[in-house]
Amino acid sequence: MPDYAAARFHMVECQVRPNKVTDQRLVDSMMEVPRELFVPKAARGIAYVDDEIAVGPGRFLLEPMVFARMLQAVELKSTDVVLDIGCGTGYSTAVIARIAATVVGIESDAALAQQATTALGEVGADNAIVINAPMTAGYPAQGPYDVIVFNGTVAEVPPGIADQLADGGRMVAAVLGSRGVGEVKLYRRVGGVLSSRVLFEAKPSLLPGFEPKPVFEF
Repeated sequence: MPDYAAARFHMVECQVRPNKVTDQRLVDSMMEVPRELFVPKAARGIAYVDDEIAVGPGRFLLEPMVFARMLQAVELKSTDVVLDIGCGTGYSTAVIARIAATVVGIESDAALAQQATTALGEVGADNAIVINAPMTAGYPAQGPYDVIVFNGTVAEVPPGIADQLADGGRMVAAVLGSRGVGEVKLYRRVGGVLSSRVLFEAKPSLLPGFEPKPVFEF
């Protein structure tokens, strides 16, 4: 039987903390959430590796270091309502739920959405819900959101999702930059104006539906 607690400690102390992650609430949440419950049973032995983990067709859990740095950037508060786009099996939702007030996970894959709902119930994340719906539309019914998180790379942030961000809200996404380089960007809405800045380079797997649009040449 693998020692998941020891593996979780190693993930936090050797992958997360050394990469400028200092938010103690986030560190504690990643130490507490059993990541092995959110990966396929056959992959539980590698649940804490320093890499993405496949959880479904074309779907992955973010690399722990990238995920932690993205969450730290949005400065989660205990009063925040969060939209977690592409939540997959619910790991990201579970981590966020231990810090924020309410988390709405959006997942287009029905099987993954069901897995997420089950796993979130197992870890007692009763302030989180997973909606099986197209991810590219966000979920305006529960908006506006204080924080929006994208679990994967997008060609661009759809304006319709950006519009669901509250004034004073923060949003983080890995966006395809020039020459195909991935850039994790932090967005803020202040006074109705959305601004962004690049935090670091990273290129998680593309989220389905957010791929670059084909360019037609005549």
